[in-house]
Amino acid sequence: MNTNSGFLEKTFKLSERKTDAKTEFMAGLTTFMTMSYILAVNPGLLAEAGMDQGGVFTGTIIASIIAMLIMGFVANLPFGLSAGMGLNAFFTYTVVLTMGYEWSYALTAVFLEGIIFIILSFFKVRETIFFAIPQSLKNAVSVGIGLFITLIGLTSSGLIVANDATFLALGNLISRPAAVAIFSLFVMAILTAKNVKGALLYGIIFGTVLALILGVTTFPESGTIFSMPPSMKEVAFKLHWNNIFTLDMFSVMFTFLFVDLFDTVGTITGVATKADLIEEDGNLPGIGRALLADAIGTVSGALLGTSTVTTFVESASGVAEGGRTGLTALSCAFFFFISLFLFPLFSIIPAQATSAALIMVGLFMISPIQNIKLDDFTESVPAFLTIVTMPFAYSIAEGISVGMISYVVLKVATGKHKEVSAVMYILAIIFALRYLKPLFGL
Repeated sequence: MNTNSGFLEKTFKLSERKTDAKTEFMAGLTTFMTMSYILAVNPGLLAEAGMDQGGVFTGTIIASIIAMLIMGFVANLPFGLSAGMGLNAFFTYTVVLTMGYEWSYALTAVFLEGIIFIILSFFKVRETIFFAIPQSLKNAVSVGIGLFITLIGLTSSGLIVANDATFLALGNLISRPAAVAIFSLFVMAILTAKNVKGALLYGIIFGTVLALILGVTTFPESGTIFSMPPSMKEVAFKLHWNNIFTLDMFSVMFTFLFVDLFDTVGTITGVATKADLIEEDGNLPGIGRALLADAIGTVSGALLGTSTVTTFVESASGVAEGGRTGLTALSCAFFFFISLFLFPLFSIIPAQATSAALIMVGLFMISPIQNIKLDDFTESVPAFLTIVTMPFAYSIAEGISVGMISYVVLKVATGKHKEVSAVMYILAIIFALRYLKPLFGL
């Protein structure tokens, strides 16, 4: 049965991208379920910086919705956006707790970073960077992100734990939390093998039911699943304009800018590659508008009281469920809106269930490795370094940096310098100087 109405077909080009409204809705719900942990994690993290937890919760949701509305209607791409992990940790533990600045100062740095991103988007600087990345590295980014989110899933579920002797080790597989993760994973795997649409979502639901039975998670103490959104008055529009023209502010703002830029470009590249949205010439239709959605989300978030809003790698879970258009982003935004009023219910979903989805998505995202020319070592070595650096350094941005530097070095050293674009030379030099600056006492 055709579920594509005339409006939806015209707006989102569903048939052209071989999808339908039902698939997009399910993909958006799956993306929401796998990234929804941010609505519990981010308010708690920023609360350590002195911010009102309830206000951050509401501000995070509204900023996310604004960004996804633009991603859906303007860019027509299936990406979910919210406050980025890593950047919120830098916000709290470095800028506030280590450097000693107030959280309003950190929000101001995020706001300025977003403004710069908007300017860069209008001048297509970010698009230029995206187009300059060679196809082998784009494929490698997809694979690297797959391993990265697999590691996140394994560690957050407790299946892999920290170990002093070997750094990482197998966790306690007979514990109740591990049972939930393993059960959720196998439900997803079996349903995926049977080509059941929404396999990841069903796995999360069944895993949550098991978690309730085993006592890994519990129903809200209030006994109700409804609540009004907490007020944002304590965190919204609290920017700090004193001492912004300082080296510290530039350093803070540049760090936000750098990590957000390359995490976003890397995430969009990897997920779009998996969704088969990259054209033969390596371009992604709507990339400029997607980056603009990211930038506007960041500005909105800073004003409303949350850390940098960025494109989520968990969008890959929705893509794996068939999401191919902006309708996926809008569906995800709808569930973010619903979560404003159903947070007590939403909060019972255990990390073990959503972590299992990340592990499955890791499998889905490694398929582009077959498109890398492994017999051309000027292509395969940079690709390999990109892939392994992401999970081992726990950073998408670092994987991109290492990949770009090694790509340029190998091409030049083997006489293939004409295959390297001017932008790649510039980026490689910038990244290299970033690693080398301690040698100069910077």
